[in-house]
Amino acid sequence: MWICPICSREFTNTNQVHSCRERNLGDFLNGKSDHTVELFDHLVEELLAMAPIKVYPTKSMIALGLHTNFAYITQLGKNFIDVVFLFNEIYADNLCFSKIKTVPGTNQHNHYFRMYFKEDINEEVRGYMRKSLTQTLSKGEGF
Repeated sequence: MWICPICSREFTNTNQVHSCRERNLGDFLNGKSDHTVELFDHLVEELLAMAPIKVYPTKSMIALGLHTNFAYITQLGKNFIDVVFLFNEIYADNLCFSKIKTVPGTNQHNHYFRMYFKEDINEEVRGYMRKSLTQTLSKGEGF
């Protein structure tokens, strides 16, 4: 692991290109509804129950990572949050993703999930959360 000497973020690649802009979680959560903050907290708690994830505020979104980022919170709306889970394959047979987009020239397939209620994180969503987390772990590691 490489740790940026400026922002202290951990990366798997030495000298990983990233933004060191000073951001904190409060920058994203300030002014959001209590409901939206509760959704965010619930999502993070669900993920922490699966693995020791880290939450990284970036310039334009909130990254969720282990050794590498496995998901991004791209929008904190008035009564929802949007989360993009990164996969190496397409999971088209699902009831939870509103769209799936492939990043051109890669094998990364972004799966878009909108959370309105805590109950939206059901067993199907937890299964995909685990799959996304598993991709970031080294071969042979588990949680």
